[in-house]
Amino acid sequence: MFLITIHFKNQLKKVFIICGPTAVGKTAVAIQVAQRLGTAVISADSRQCYREMSIGTAKPSAEELNTVKHYFIDEFPVTADLSAADYETQALHYLDGIFAAHDTAVVCGGTGLYIKALCEGLDAMPAVDSVIAAGVEKGYDQGGLLWLQECVQKEDPEFYEQGEIQNPARMLRALSFIRSTGKSIVQFRSGNKKQRDFQIIKVGLQLPREQLYGRINKRVEQMMAAGLQAEVEGLYPYRVNKNLQTVGYTELFDFIEGKYTLAGAVEKIKQHTRNYAKRQMTWFSKDKEIMWFRADEEDLVKKILA
Repeated sequence: MFLITIHFKNQLKKVFIICGPTAVGKTAVAIQVAQRLGTAVISADSRQCYREMSIGTAKPSAEELNTVKHYFIDEFPVTADLSAADYETQALHYLDGIFAAHDTAVVCGGTGLYIKALCEGLDAMPAVDSVIAAGVEKGYDQGGLLWLQECVQKEDPEFYEQGEIQNPARMLRALSFIRSTGKSIVQFRSGNKKQRDFQIIKVGLQLPREQLYGRINKRVEQMMAAGLQAEVEGLYPYRVNKNLQTVGYTELFDFIEGKYTLAGAVEKIKQHTRNYAKRQMTWFSKDKEIMWFRADEEDLVKKILA
């Protein structure tokens, strides 16, 4: 098991990071780990923190939230403008509180940049235009990896030459960044990791692709049955907000505007969620500190804590 072990102020304090693609089963495992340790869970999901976005973000259920204390869930209005740097500050604040009473904490989520921010810190960078970022995401969904590679090669050759052309998440960020700022993201990277005063144990959950995709499709159907359409209709006046330019919401906004049938929108949600899961795995697979487990293997929590 890999540990980040840089200048601990207290060797007893540990953070278990439970990460992986959407719908793999992170929430249930994180809660079980937290129960076993007698501690709390900090979400590392960039959407579950917004109060108005519940069904489409697959938030933990009320029962799950009551099982162990959760942080960064339902804490902000959908109009709040939060960044990964904001998450870093917020998550470290949560950890200070948790560590005042416990020796361990659990972080659970699939937003790779948030996890990176917590574990390593982030370089200060100009903001990316949310509309531009949404357009880049849409272009990638339609044109695929080849389209993305060609755009990055043409618009940000400095980034392209660094060889990250097989990492869609990195290229999406780079293309959005240069289109927003006119400068390559490479120019703002220091490569310096911030020192943390706690151990970080990274646990990744995975499933065979077909099994994961089946879970994604089923989850989307469950979301629709739970009232996702009504949730999105209630948020339609805020549709241009960057927080709502995300899978599960944009497709139903398009349905409301007559661009898709309802059935077509649901199929798009499934497709785009599968695309997103693939990008998540590409991101996390680059992190050599993650110890991977099958999400459905026996005695999983025991193995994580061994």
